[in-house]
Amino acid sequence: MTTLLRTVVLALSLLLQFNAHAESKAIAEADAQSIRSVIEAQLAAFSVDDAQTAFSFASEGIQQTFGTAENFLAMVKATYPVVYRPATVLFLEPEQVAEEIMQGVEMADEDDRLWLAIYRMQRQPDNTWRISGCVLKSLPGSRS
Repeated sequence: MTTLLRTVVLALSLLLQFNAHAESKAIAEADAQSIRSVIEAQLAAFSVDDAQTAFSFASEGIQQTFGTAENFLAMVKATYPVVYRPATVLFLEPEQVAEEIMQGVEMADEDDRLWLAIYRMQRQPDNTWRISGCVLKSLPGSRS
């Protein structure tokens, strides 16, 4: 699973680098609120180790990749500790880049290091949103 995880992270990184050169577009306020609610709900589920609820906000592709909620939670704990237990969370404006919706969230970890979590969002057929990936980038400085 480690090789698969690396492949997923590399693919998301390349996608973000490619899309960084594309024109970005604003997101409708209703969609921005829905996207934020999904991420907040997943973070709340992580905060109480509710693997099933956290997993329910992941896209079908992510669910298929990890198979079970427990595998997904274990991956988040090991690979995304700041997402698993952020000390602070600050939502940035979501953007449409090419055909992708990206939601940036600035987070601080328990050591006050700053991170940018870039969530890739996917609209579902029922018009709800799910998380289809997340890439972390270390930011300079700390929240102190």
